[in-house]
Amino acid sequence: MKQAILVLCLLLLSGCGLFESTDTGGTTDQIDVEVTSVIDGDTIKIMYEGKEETVRYLLIDTPETNHPSLGEQPLGKEATKENKRIIDSGDVSIEFDVGGRFDDYGRLLAYIYVDGESVQEQLLQSGHARVAYVYPPNTRYVDEFEKAEKKARDARTGIWEFENYSTNRGFNKDAYGTSNASKEKDSGKCDIKGNINRNGNKIYHMPGSGSYEQTNPEKWFCSEEEALAAGFRSAGQ
Repeated sequence: MKQAILVLCLLLLSGCGLFESTDTGGTTDQIDVEVTSVIDGDTIKIMYEGKEETVRYLLIDTPETNHPSLGEQPLGKEATKENKRIIDSGDVSIEFDVGGRFDDYGRLLAYIYVDGESVQEQLLQSGHARVAYVYPPNTRYVDEFEKAEKKARDARTGIWEFENYSTNRGFNKDAYGTSNASKEKDSGKCDIKGNINRNGNKIYHMPGSGSYEQTNPEKWFCSEEEALAAGFRSAGQ
């Protein structure tokens, strides 16, 4: 009888602990936080569980402002300014995904909201950020974010104004301010997209292929022969 009472007490205590837990992994609960500073376009500092933590925004990337090796990239200051404008406009909350909460640098990984509106989506839609660092299982809103990014790409605004500046490997400083690639595309003669993926594979995409529209080219080719000569292979291979 005593053993049964002991087990019951333990279960009740355990249940109370569950209800009091602030662990939101696997849920869409938002936690109100105080922002202490805005670091750059995709990083802030907040007070969380009694101490200051650095938060890296999930699923997006903005140009750097003070990277140890990349230095300051074009539009980095603009992304930081827009991020701060949004953060300062209302009450901030964070949401965790189902995967790990910290990255290799000890930063919290989270979705950020101001008055319930996604900061990531706003930065993507305004052309200040790109969808990046998509590592399962932290992919809850990747579809929504890609749709927001597409609006900025189609409008050629922000980081999408210049061809090849925003790539799937980061931001190409040398491409900022150039318009040669755009002229080639607009001429209607060079419409084969050359892309280099994160593994370093060079792939070209023909107009009409399934992956053509969503591919952000790093080079344009006027013929398949030209693409092959440059070391690219067909997306169908």
